[in-house]
Amino acid sequence: DQYVAGDAIQSVLKKTKYLNSKKYNVTIDLLGEHISELNETKNITNIYLEILKEINNSNLSSNISVKPTHIGLDINNDTFRKNALKLVKQANEYNNFIRFDMENSQTTDMTIQTFKEIYQDYKNVGIVFQAYLKRTYDDLEKLMDEKINFRLCKGIYNENPDIAYKSYNEINNNYLRIVELAFSNKNYIALATHDLKLLKEIYHLIEKYNVSNTNFEFQVLYGVPMKGWLKRHLENNFKVRVYLPYGPQWYEYSI
Repeated sequence: DQYVAGDAIQSVLKKTKYLNSKKYNVTIDLLGEHISELNETKNITNIYLEILKEINNSNLSSNISVKPTHIGLDINNDTFRKNALKLVKQANEYNNFIRFDMENSQTTDMTIQTFKEIYQDYKNVGIVFQAYLKRTYDDLEKLMDEKINFRLCKGIYNENPDIAYKSYNEINNNYLRIVELAFSNKNYIALATHDLKLLKEIYHLIEKYNVSNTNFEFQVLYGVPMKGWLKRHLENNFKVRVYLPYGPQWYEYSI
């Protein structure tokens, strides 16, 4: 209960309304990944369409975040693109936003490629990048002219040291390099971290680059303590978004 907003749509919508009342924005995430049955990817896509409809009808401040392998990437890239485009189009009608999560490194190229293709026609779509991957800075440098909206996290998958930084300091240093890249190029960045040392450095960079609070947001996982930082963000008039997972596959996430 501390980390997951139940297993049904109504429970996550209720929790979203509560968080909105506390001045937090929300990203709703239906838990699950690696679906290899075509009909099941259609079912997942339809659930997300229903969530978008409910968000709109209830006037909630929430977007959605989608794992590519949850809506077809394990089948093929065309299935993922088709379902992703359906979600982005529907979100666009509701003046809402879709974020593509980043999974393990085997999905990185296809996720970026599909994002780029859809972004040409629809700007209400964003992507996630992982600071522990050595390629991330170069990937983002190529996208800076597009003025994209991306979420930056450290990364959770156990990747090969040939392609991923392993030490705490290396990951943090790369994270901050990427933050500077976004700030200096005025790309919208969602700063997803609970690392208190990192947050202090990010505050310094916000001041250094005099970044408008309309060009970034802080993101946190639902239920994770922040030792006063959430209050501090809000007092500084910085947007805070809570990543709110729900769904029948809650057990795997919770552990």
